[in-house]
Amino acid sequence: MTAMAPTSTAEDLSYLLDHTSHVLRSRMAAALGEIGLTSRMHCVLVHALEEERTQAQLAELGDMDKTTMVVTVDALERAGLAERRPSSRDRRARVIAVTEKGARLAEQSRRIVDGVHEQALASLPAGDREGLLRALHALAEGHLAVPVEAPRPARRARQREK
Repeated sequence: MTAMAPTSTAEDLSYLLDHTSHVLRSRMAAALGEIGLTSRMHCVLVHALEEERTQAQLAELGDMDKTTMVVTVDALERAGLAERRPSSRDRRARVIAVTEKGARLAEQSRRIVDGVHEQALASLPAGDREGLLRALHALAEGHLAVPVEAPRPARRARQREK
């Protein structure tokens, strides 16, 4: 006896978003890897350059847990790209300061990230690019802005660092 699987009439949005996200992350990792950075390192450098921020603030911006953030900042310090310093605004806080070498590499990594994004969007017809971005923003800021509580939380895919 053969089990009959229900036929779906809707597109598999989960697959489409997961697959394209995975491929984009893998391309980003490969491109940034050529200059010795991970996506997380890039994220910390770029956001730390914008303004004085603590590790906790940078972790939130980069959607990283505390352990991942510590490991990332440790790697940036070992490479001479950033350092932990006392905050100029709150003497109890420590911030992540980007070194001159880190700032130069962050500028290079920003160009790489922009290029990877441009390549991805270039695969779409010109008229669809802005529409896709508008739709993704609407989802990210609207219905899919906040995860819901579930009895067994969905595991969030994380990119493995090398």
